[in-house]
Amino acid sequence: MTLILASNSPRRKDILKQAGYDFKIIPSNYDEHISRLNFSRMLVENCAKNKALNITDKAQKEDIIISADTVVVLDNIILGKPKDKKEAFDMLKSLSNKTHFVATAICLIKDNKIITDTEITYVTFRNLSDDEIKNYIEKQTPLDKAGSYGIQDDNFDFVVSIDGEMDNVIGFPLKLFEKSKEKFSRAL
Repeated sequence: MTLILASNSPRRKDILKQAGYDFKIIPSNYDEHISRLNFSRMLVENCAKNKALNITDKAQKEDIIISADTVVVLDNIILGKPKDKKEAFDMLKSLSNKTHFVATAICLIKDNKIITDTEITYVTFRNLSDDEIKNYIEKQTPLDKAGSYGIQDDNFDFVVSIDGEMDNVIGFPLKLFEKSKEKFSRAL
């Protein structure tokens, strides 16, 4: 049995590696379009599931496929990955001085058995000036991140408080994955 991560995310890869997991990467090319929709657990869990299903033909029957989908949610609206720097600026400006939540859905598939679950973490940003936002956009890579930010980025100091798992905000809730993996093992 091999663990297969259906993602090219360097953050997910790092979290799994640091936790000591041995896995293979087969990126999913499932194209989710959920930005600006109302949040629901089912919506992000379906995205994670579709990412995993997208690569089932490339895996062996005994492999466990792992996928995830992370969204940033403000006022129940999903903020996905920005399409350009202007949208990144607008997203970060909308998060300024507010609490939002990050939801990451994970999916495990083996031999047509599927488990999905979602972790939610609340994040509060301090008041951000336009110059701080512009500087962050120029020095970091917000275009490949839900909500236009990476909490793990160098010198990222926009956060006042976090209520929940930091790994979830980075993009892969390790504790939820381990709990789901246990459930999955009992279900097989």
